[in-house]
Amino acid sequence: MSIPALNISGVNQSYGKHTVLNDISFQIQQNEFVGLVGINGAGKSTLIKSILDFVSIKSGTINIFGKSHRDNLSRETLSFLPEKFLPPYYLKGKDFLSYMAELNQVKLEQEQVAEIFHILDLSVEALYQPVRQYSKGMAQKLGLAASFLSQRPLLLLDEPMSGLDPKARAFLKEHLLSLKSAGKSLFFSTHLLNDVEHLCDRLIILHNGQIQFDGSPQSCCDTFSKDNIEDAYLACISA
Repeated sequence: MSIPALNISGVNQSYGKHTVLNDISFQIQQNEFVGLVGINGAGKSTLIKSILDFVSIKSGTINIFGKSHRDNLSRETLSFLPEKFLPPYYLKGKDFLSYMAELNQVKLEQEQVAEIFHILDLSVEALYQPVRQYSKGMAQKLGLAASFLSQRPLLLLDEPMSGLDPKARAFLKEHLLSLKSAGKSLFFSTHLLNDVEHLCDRLIILHNGQIQFDGSPQSCCDTFSKDNIEDAYLACISA
């Protein structure tokens, strides 16, 4: 069996006396898509920050493709897009992508850039505009483009659909499914349960700092005897 893309075991995190994550354990296998859902303040962003070692966990272990998340080399296998993505306002789009390609040690092919921009419904002309002129949606698409062009096997995305219009969301979901066919792994947080149902092998429901459910969208509906994922989610966090 292949090494999990992400292995989280017994992770605890707290701020002062407030427990944010309580004994969190799960795995994401290679070529698996997993969605993380929960209300605001459930601990989703803290969990993602913990994976990236932006905050130190109190106890437990996190491994990325078999390497400790505290090892800088472990993060060479993933691409991260934060929820509030703010690219440097003084750069043009092409300069930002060139900078990210250099950091990721990948060659930036113009044909690939044009293809990704087309997929994300972003005009190639935006490459030559300063980021300060971008709308929120355009900036989000630029960040997504950089993530995809990084060619990393694991995508870690915090609310990737934020700021996207319905057309761009549809295009993005279609592209993500093509990445799954190519063997990529995805872990993303979202409030959009329909996206989880459409994209994910599993969803993890985080509530009050604990995992309340971990399984397929259909099994979530079956577990809580509901006809749709929204009702099943509400039943889960109300249980």
